[in-house]
Amino acid sequence: MSARDAGDPPPGGPRLNPSLDAVFEALGPAASPPPPAAELPRRVEKPWGGELIWAWTDRYVGKILTINAGKRLSLQYHEAKDEWIHVIDGRLRLALENDAGEIEIRELGPGESAHVQVGRRHRYEAIETCRLIEVSTPELEDVVRLEDDYGREGTSAP
Repeated sequence: MSARDAGDPPPGGPRLNPSLDAVFEALGPAASPPPPAAELPRRVEKPWGGELIWAWTDRYVGKILTINAGKRLSLQYHEAKDEWIHVIDGRLRLALENDAGEIEIRELGPGESAHVQVGRRHRYEAIETCRLIEVSTPELEDVVRLEDDYGREGTSAP
């Protein structure tokens, strides 16, 4: 019988049985619940630009990220979130951990895409102001920041 069959909430909810905390810890971050459709699209301001969340279900999230020229996101990784990006316009410098655990740098321009797999360290930096489509699994709070230009290391703050 699974923890959910036993009447416990999904990961991230209140614990009905404290002895199952290790099980919930092993499951990793919970997916963020989608908002009502009337609340989309939703703009989220960020110190590097912003996000327009245009789709959000229990299985995926769609965003358009705008990264201002010379700005970059945190060097980060995700414990559960899997994402793809596609450059609409502008130029992006992508730092992405490879299979050997080394960070590789590559430039992406309009029409180019990249897959950011779970657990891979990565960072996006705008060479010039750029817009990206990001499609991911819905664990929006699943951000482990290793370095951040805006003092947000160790948080999932916007």
